[in-house]
Amino acid sequence: MTIEIGQAAPDMELLNDSGEEVSLTDFKGKYVVLYFYPKDMTPGCTTEACDFRDQHESFAGLDAVIIGVSPDSRDKHEKFKQKHDLPFQLLVDDEHKLAEAFDVWKLKKNFGKEYMGIERSTFLLDKEGRLVKEWRKVKVKDHVAEALRELEQIAAN
Repeated sequence: MTIEIGQAAPDMELLNDSGEEVSLTDFKGKYVVLYFYPKDMTPGCTTEACDFRDQHESFAGLDAVIIGVSPDSRDKHEKFKQKHDLPFQLLVDDEHKLAEAFDVWKLKKNFGKEYMGIERSTFLLDKEGRLVKEWRKVKVKDHVAEALRELEQIAAN
């Protein structure tokens, strides 16, 4: 079952980069920008994470938290976060439960090989934890600015 616009985000706990158990319901009362990305330390994922980092204060000013999710280990997340000075949490979804709930765990093809992995996607949750906007098959360029504009519009209403 996939979460759809207007539905509440699933209540499941995942480990973050600091080793703490985190659930999306922990953030009720704030907007949540939940972005799924394939792999730490890769060029596209690094660019996206740094774009979110560079706009972190703008999102925080709108009462939003940014959360990155990938199947990477806590250790990899911790190194990625430290290397790029990321001011937000990264969640470990090594069993891809959250990715499956948001329908971003997909069959992918690269250089003729097929494998399962994350389809780069971003989801915006309202202060009650309901999905209000989604971006699927994200292209990194200008994505974070678009997500910020959307949040500004939603927060203004």
